[in-house]
Amino acid sequence: MLKGIAASAGVSVAKVYKLETPEVVIVKKTVEDVDAEVAKFEAALEKTKKDIEGVKERAAKRLKPEELEVFDAHLMMAGDPDLHDQVVASIKNDSVNAEYAVDTYASTAIAIFETLGDYFKERIADVKDVTFRLKCNLLGVMIPDLTSIDEPSVIVAHDLTPSDTAQLNEWVKGFCTEIGGKTSHSAIMANSLEIPAVVGCTGILAAAKTGDVIALDALDGEIVLNPDEATIAAYNAKAVAFAEEREALKVLKDAKSITTDGHEVELAGNIGGYADVEGVLKNGGEGVGLFRTEFLYMGAKDWPTEEEQFQAYKQVLEGMGGKKVVVRTLDIGGDKHLDYYDFPQEMNPFLGYRAIRLCLDQKDIFRTQLRALLRASVYGKLCIMFPMIATVQEFCDAKAIVKEEEAKLIAEGVAVSPDYQVGMMVEIPAAAVLAEQFSKYADFFSIGTNDLIQYSMACDRMSQKVSYLYQPWNPSILRLIKMTIEGAHKNGKWAGMCGAMAGEPKAVPILLGLGLDEFSMSATQILNARKQVTNISFEKAQELAAKCIEQDTADQVLDLVAEYIK
Repeated sequence: MLKGIAASAGVSVAKVYKLETPEVVIVKKTVEDVDAEVAKFEAALEKTKKDIEGVKERAAKRLKPEELEVFDAHLMMAGDPDLHDQVVASIKNDSVNAEYAVDTYASTAIAIFETLGDYFKERIADVKDVTFRLKCNLLGVMIPDLTSIDEPSVIVAHDLTPSDTAQLNEWVKGFCTEIGGKTSHSAIMANSLEIPAVVGCTGILAAAKTGDVIALDALDGEIVLNPDEATIAAYNAKAVAFAEEREALKVLKDAKSITTDGHEVELAGNIGGYADVEGVLKNGGEGVGLFRTEFLYMGAKDWPTEEEQFQAYKQVLEGMGGKKVVVRTLDIGGDKHLDYYDFPQEMNPFLGYRAIRLCLDQKDIFRTQLRALLRASVYGKLCIMFPMIATVQEFCDAKAIVKEEEAKLIAEGVAVSPDYQVGMMVEIPAAAVLAEQFSKYADFFSIGTNDLIQYSMACDRMSQKVSYLYQPWNPSILRLIKMTIEGAHKNGKWAGMCGAMAGEPKAVPILLGLGLDEFSMSATQILNARKQVTNISFEKAQELAAKCIEQDTADQVLDLVAEYIK
């Protein structure tokens, strides 16, 4: 048995498909006919582009539009004149073979991104993915085709690239990777595809070989290789029980989220666009607690127009049929970049020029989005939410621009709903501490725990070296959450949470007890959370929460929760 991190719930027993990266050995050679070498490189580059387009086309059958954007990024990278020109120059000036020139280009690009820190790890993965494919095409090395899998299989790999996960077909019953965490690309994709995944399973590559039988338990993060018949039967029974539990949860689809003693909360879904609306409704979502509008910008070749945005927002609002939709205004910067906009180079971009800070500086961009949102407001129940708010003045300045654009639209004869709300994300500790003052001006709060935790604990959530500090259960985090909720309630406002913590089963009773009004999570987590809520006494949850915030450590909090659940 091997242990890893349960990243996407489920249990399966199948044969191992060991994804072994082909060995690519690059040897520097001197070439005499540089023109022929350039022609070879350009042919391989064109094949690489076609390969990526093919992967994207196959992936489109299973993935959402925003999840396909990684392949647009790969195509842009493969079509980058800088890549072409630098490699061609290297071949011509140094008379070297094309694969060596590509390898040199890749090493240089990766070295540059590495100097910028952990924020650019995804970009590094993209460079490696594209240039590896290009080198394979130059050397005539075959890249494994996961679409060829034709029997129930669990993929075992060091890690899965975006290209790999896009090729997973209906025969793939799960995967296990040597590296990764709950927020890694492969984990996110597994949840989207609703297949079980265990990541960060050290030693799995050395232990497994293609054809082995593997029992993958992505509920407890366990792997058993070549289990005996009794063990196989036990895991198959666990898989059946999990499937039956999921099926049984469907009876809660249209139920209210009410505790055993009559306290009601709202369970909503996080979305990236209209394609996700169906999943929220199918899983009984009572609204959208976070619409990440940055995907509209990241998937475009230039700033999306007012009309393009209006249509996107209108579609979601209509799709939700009058249920509340919380739309986060442009949250770009940090690790999210645009190919058509040059962000300033900063030592710490997560704490720099991003989100509301960019919008208040680039007001034309902000006003365009706000006009589109206000025009769409008549088609549903709209809540506009500002990200990365640090001061009361920032919030008031942003809200004033909303009101200015509303007045302009009405003067133009354009209808605007009188009932839309304007709120803010609470992800900066300063905002949590001052929540009562903020709630004089904001209609609602939504707690972004992913950033609130990393800012409070001064730990980069993408850094494995300090991952032990990323502690949602730390009493200091719970106190900030309590402060935020109470600050909202003192002025009659509601408080929600759209960070990953909202969907954590161990967090639900604590958050309920702290008085959280709305929980927003991945669509597939909603029904399980509803089952929890409907089996919880609000009074008992309040007692649990009161004890948790008085503890000294995160482990002590988890011990209390475990005892409570038991």
